[in-house]
Amino acid sequence: MDGRVTPPFPGIRLVALDIDGTLLRSDRTVSSRTRAAVARARAIGVRVVLVTGRRHPSARRVADEVGEGLPLVVHNGALVVEDGSIIRCRPLAREVAARAIVAGRARGMEPIVHCGSRGEGILLVDARARPAGLVGYYLDRAREELRMVEDLLEALAREEPIQVMFGGALAEVEDLVGALAAALRGAARLERTVYPASDFALVDVLDPSVGKADALAFLQQRWGITAAETLAIGDNWNDRSMLEAAGCGLLMGNAPSELLKLGLPVLPTNDEDGVAHAIEVHVLS
Repeated sequence: MDGRVTPPFPGIRLVALDIDGTLLRSDRTVSSRTRAAVARARAIGVRVVLVTGRRHPSARRVADEVGEGLPLVVHNGALVVEDGSIIRCRPLAREVAARAIVAGRARGMEPIVHCGSRGEGILLVDARARPAGLVGYYLDRAREELRMVEDLLEALAREEPIQVMFGGALAEVEDLVGALAAALRGAARLERTVYPASDFALVDVLDPSVGKADALAFLQQRWGITAAETLAIGDNWNDRSMLEAAGCGLLMGNAPSELLKLGLPVLPTNDEDGVAHAIEVHVLS
């Protein structure tokens, strides 16, 4: 024996990382320790991919901060990006997007439609929408990609939707999820992201074939890597399928309490460099 500790999940060849609440600290930065761990993993031939609910422009800014040329899975799996090119796109059917918009409005929720099959990250918002909440957030942060339209349903005829998004208080989003499920009847996948500390949640309406686990499986096949050789890390409900499908699925310590009860192995929080800890233990040991 040479005294070295054998990592619990040896042979990792692919690391899949969520962005918000996982790779990023609470102050929206990536720690130097995490950047160093990712760089060391890539230097020994391990592939690293960011798998996020974010749009391509937003995710690319983070990826460029972490390492040159990182591949991306964005829109919770609807778009897969490698070497700067979209290699897979699974848009949302226009008719389904329209039904989601109508169902959301019936609950008093403002829909935001994400478009751009080439990764443009275009956001369509009704010109009559209240400039608050999620709409206000994008008005502040994504003005270059935001398009105010007179009729959102009519605009669907000109744009190919990737997803429809709603955001609001936890209780109203939970109510909306039930209403969307009833209205769409399996014609879409509903992904939730919840932030209990701030009483806020998002729900994304996506094509039924879309999911982080499915997109990761696509890349595994493309790169000749098995699920057993994959380490996946996330912090929210939209990460669950990916974590459960990976050979090593790890949950951040800052995840919602109900998610922590599922029994997945738990890391330190995002502010305690949980991602760096996981890579150091399971990849670099």
